[in-house]
Amino acid sequence: MSASLDNIRNFCIVAHIDHGKSTIADRFLEITKTVPEGKMRPQYLDMMELEREKGITIKMQPVRMLWRSGADEFVLNLIDTPGHVDFSYEVSRSLAAVEGAILLVDAAKGVQAQTIANLELAKKQGLVIIPAINKIDLPQAKIEETKEEILKIFDIDPEEIILVSGKTGKNVETLLKKVIEKVPPPIGDFDKPFRALIFDSKYDSHRGVIAFIRVVDGEIKKGEKIHLLLNNVDGEVLDIGFFKPEMTMANVLKTGEAGYLATGVKEPGKVKVGDTIVKLEDFKSKTVNPVDLNPLPGYQEPKSVVFASFYPEDPNEFDLLNDALIRLKLSDASLFFEPETKELLGRGFRCGFLGLLHTEITTERLSREFGLSLVISSPSVLYKIINNKDKEMNVFTASDWPEQYEIKEAKEPWTILKITTPIAYIGHVFEVLSKLSGNHIETKHLSQEKVLISYNLPLREVITNLYENIKNVTSGFASMDYQVSEYRVAELVKLDILIAGKNIEAFAKIVPEHIAYQEGKRQVEKLKQTMPRQLFSVPLQAAIGAKIIARETLSAKGKDVIAPLYGGDYTRKLKLLQKQKKGKKELKEKGQLHIPQKVFIEMLRS
Repeated sequence: MSASLDNIRNFCIVAHIDHGKSTIADRFLEITKTVPEGKMRPQYLDMMELEREKGITIKMQPVRMLWRSGADEFVLNLIDTPGHVDFSYEVSRSLAAVEGAILLVDAAKGVQAQTIANLELAKKQGLVIIPAINKIDLPQAKIEETKEEILKIFDIDPEEIILVSGKTGKNVETLLKKVIEKVPPPIGDFDKPFRALIFDSKYDSHRGVIAFIRVVDGEIKKGEKIHLLLNNVDGEVLDIGFFKPEMTMANVLKTGEAGYLATGVKEPGKVKVGDTIVKLEDFKSKTVNPVDLNPLPGYQEPKSVVFASFYPEDPNEFDLLNDALIRLKLSDASLFFEPETKELLGRGFRCGFLGLLHTEITTERLSREFGLSLVISSPSVLYKIINNKDKEMNVFTASDWPEQYEIKEAKEPWTILKITTPIAYIGHVFEVLSKLSGNHIETKHLSQEKVLISYNLPLREVITNLYENIKNVTSGFASMDYQVSEYRVAELVKLDILIAGKNIEAFAKIVPEHIAYQEGKRQVEKLKQTMPRQLFSVPLQAAIGAKIIARETLSAKGKDVIAPLYGGDYTRKLKLLQKQKKGKKELKEKGQLHIPQKVFIEMLRS
């Protein structure tokens, strides 16, 4: 093995949300002097404005650091990862590009649901795992208890757990040295034909798709022709380099290294995450052993669990929305979309997401980065219907729901939900769960003060406000993670929302029959609070088929038409009032009702 390969370490940091991944990454950047002191800012690797605003990592971000330890200089390729359950797919992609992972646990909060989920992902990938307890400087840090919790989920010598503080920098250098000591160098061959795995990508209008790659064998230089095995597409290396963490040009990328490659491919859909890049000359050569050009193990396609329809408010912006989704798909491989057309809404897209936060983030990005105003349908999970002809069909959104008499059997997805909570809040957690239609599996003690609750729940109840409700009743101390486990038979109906007698497809929902009335009443009440008042009164109704089950009325905006009159004959006032009444009646009959985008977004959050 080449000496230069011996000095490369590819690793990532995995943790539950808000356990300090980005802060530890900041300290790494400072220790290795990757970012000049004057340019350093908190959460440096959170490049998106939305990430800094929400205080969470959404996109994984690679960075190359050079660091001298003793007589050797090491190349450290770090991939920061998200912690929220909706972005676990980003974590799985980063794990496939590295040999080791730092498992970071907050000393005050201890092991959380996503800590366990990420640990399982790293174990499955066969990575070397370095456990570390962060935030040891906090007055409320429970170091020994957190150690005990880590040992419950991970069989390791307690001495191997490193105690660090991302805030003060204590022991962070020790952690970096442990990465060099424990994480193995990448396996590859400089002499074999070039092969690289695409682990992420972005679009550049001048250079086409820029692929983020991990080189497995050989090397690549600017100007060389390339071939993508999965999509059978040719390109040319227009630009090449490393992440420092900004893209920095280089002459060559070699075995074991991570960097970027501008492909020159202008059609975003032709470059996929998980594809293997080889040199075109090797691909066409008859002397190269075909085994050396076999596709690298890629990624499992992420499965969308939440679906919503997106339509542009301005029908002329359909092509802009199409272009925006294609570009977002490049940096977010878990985003699914396909075109659809509805009578009232026109042309739009059915989109699939990994959860509600993923839906909300995508909506925000489409608005901020592309200036789009959208009409968004109520989020729905994937239902399965057996019709009267015994054919199974998938129902992605409420607008796909068939007539009730056509349905022989309906099935919905169920999850295995895992919640970690301090024992003091266990009663409150079970109180929230008892109001839902699930069942308890087991409760496992992680330590004297913390438990792990496993629960079966329908996915539709998980993706609503469950996470927020659990956080609220536990003062923010609980955490949760879930996996879809199976489909079960359910009694379901389509709930329609009518505004001024017109069925608004975007607000339709699939709900269990036994809660249809309560849900319909809640929806129209929320709509009444959210909708701006019009110059005429507007009836808001919830219906199942032709049956109205709930109603509210949005009262008309008032205007004092007799205010200018002072004294005078009462008949003059009456005449003005009758004229106003007639005008409002005509408005109600002819008036066009405009529903602002913020109403759709508020209803999305409901």
